[in-house]
Amino acid sequence: MGNDKTNMIIAIALSLAVLLGWNYFVTAPQVERQRQQQAAQVNPSQGVNPSQGVDPSQGVNASPSPKEGGPSAPVPGTLPGAAGGSPQAALARDEALARAPRVRIDTEALRGSVALKGGRIDDVALKGYHETVDPKSPEIVLLSPAGSANPYYAEFGWVGQNAGPLPGSDTVWTADGDVLTAKKPLVLTFDNGAGLVFRRTLSVDDKYMFTIEDSVENKGPNPVTLYPYGLVSRWGKPHTQGYYVLHEGMIGVVGDKGLQEYTYDKMAKENPLGAPGTRGVSWPGATGGFLGITDKYWAAATIPDQQAPYTGSFTERDEGATKVYQASSLGEARAVAPGASVQASQRLFAGAKEVSTVDAYREKLNIKQFDLLIDWGWFYFITKPMFKALDLFYKLFGNFGVSILVVTLILKLFFLPIANRSYVSMAKMKAVQPEMTAIRERYADDKVKQQQAMMELYKKEKINPVAGCWPVLIQIPVFFSLYKVLFVTIEMRHAPFFGWIRDLAAPDPTSIVNLFGLLPFTPPDLLHLGVWPIVMGITMFLQMKMNPAPPDPVQAQVFTFMPIIFTFMLGSFPAGLVIYWAWNNLLSILQQYWIMRRNGVKVELWDNLRSTFQRRTQVKTAKG
Repeated sequence: MGNDKTNMIIAIALSLAVLLGWNYFVTAPQVERQRQQQAAQVNPSQGVNPSQGVDPSQGVNASPSPKEGGPSAPVPGTLPGAAGGSPQAALARDEALARAPRVRIDTEALRGSVALKGGRIDDVALKGYHETVDPKSPEIVLLSPAGSANPYYAEFGWVGQNAGPLPGSDTVWTADGDVLTAKKPLVLTFDNGAGLVFRRTLSVDDKYMFTIEDSVENKGPNPVTLYPYGLVSRWGKPHTQGYYVLHEGMIGVVGDKGLQEYTYDKMAKENPLGAPGTRGVSWPGATGGFLGITDKYWAAATIPDQQAPYTGSFTERDEGATKVYQASSLGEARAVAPGASVQASQRLFAGAKEVSTVDAYREKLNIKQFDLLIDWGWFYFITKPMFKALDLFYKLFGNFGVSILVVTLILKLFFLPIANRSYVSMAKMKAVQPEMTAIRERYADDKVKQQQAMMELYKKEKINPVAGCWPVLIQIPVFFSLYKVLFVTIEMRHAPFFGWIRDLAAPDPTSIVNLFGLLPFTPPDLLHLGVWPIVMGITMFLQMKMNPAPPDPVQAQVFTFMPIIFTFMLGSFPAGLVIYWAWNNLLSILQQYWIMRRNGVKVELWDNLRSTFQRRTQVKTAKG
């Protein structure tokens, strides 16, 4: 008995350690990151003022020419886009925008501007998305110009040698209009005064895809060789939200190399690449794919010509105390003879990672594996169909919470045969409990004979002792897939249910500790217990009381504490996931009740509840 008590104490201690560890290492860091983000939005940090970039006309480092006397290929990590310069105080975003003449971007989904100085796409806000559930809160700002607190921009152009001045960060382009819309492209021109005329046609669809068509006409007497490039630059490491649940950082599909994901921390460990102070990784000779930087819900990615070879690269560059992250593609050499011209076409995705939009771009534009821009996880084959099912019923009912309830019910019906066999076996085991007790008493001192007798009893009554595990095992991938859908898909962001649940992707905002807001204080994260986590804990407790008590007293004690542990643990989980679990528990209780009654087994739920509370009352009386 002493060992049983010791084991029970250890089990409870481990359970509490899991609970505390989860809140300390997962919940608390996420909350702290969110607080830091909110503080940064209110009081932008004072940091370096990123300069406007390296002028490509100054040249780039080159690798040895593969042909004698031929042009040298630029080395990845030496492209423009991130520059040195004296650190200064960051400007307010509006001030940074005002430093360059601009052409407005105005579509159904986007608002912003293109900087004529440098030709960068560095001002993009998403019309349909706000920072909070309040529709009056500020719109999500995705891209910001150099000089602001958090520069994040895309640029495209040419690099080369012996071509005279090339368009760079200080180049002022001439525009043929004052607005870029889905129906009205924008044409930029620049004459370098040395025989080269650069033209850029920018167009954008009604969502988040820009098309950049560059051309160079050689009016000079000498041939030149140029390399087209596209890159996305981000100054500073952002606050990530996903912890280990999803990927945030550098992302791309690079030809036959497939999906490449590098976190910001991983970039710091890469080998030197290109210019001094630059680390990274490159993939030469790739065809098809994309390279970019992704957040939880948003992304910016450069998409090279899907038929032309390119070198893809991810780099991290030191600019004083700031890190500059770049995802870039560098095309093959283009020789431009006197009197001739060359073209290069690229795209830029800058927006929300909407599933239907991302999938449509993959299909219509034939962008290789572009759907992997959304982190579906290891259970991709379950997670994406799970989202499709939820989205289907959302279109029918107009509420993702109702959709979760319907999909859960369908899954229950689909797995009913397996669950039926499991519950039948559990019902039979409940019926032979007296015989099992007799066997334990008869062979109390001989565990081997006790086990043999138990197996003979199972065989005689056709009982599978592990059958009860199947419903739980089946539920695990479904649980993680639904968690992934709720956590990573933007469609779930700010999706309401009923009552106080205004965001299924966020935890239940209520807390029993402050009487659901009646008391004027905010409880600590560890004690944050909303209504739905409590409902889930109650349904889990009732479901366990439907089953026979484990014969091992230590195991029985662990089972008793499990609903409490899970109630606290799920207090920080997305409300949609907690609603799913509570609803699934309720359906399991009804299903098990029906199967047990059908097989003539007495349902002892109320007896088990009565005995549980009577036992606790007796313990308290004895202590008194």
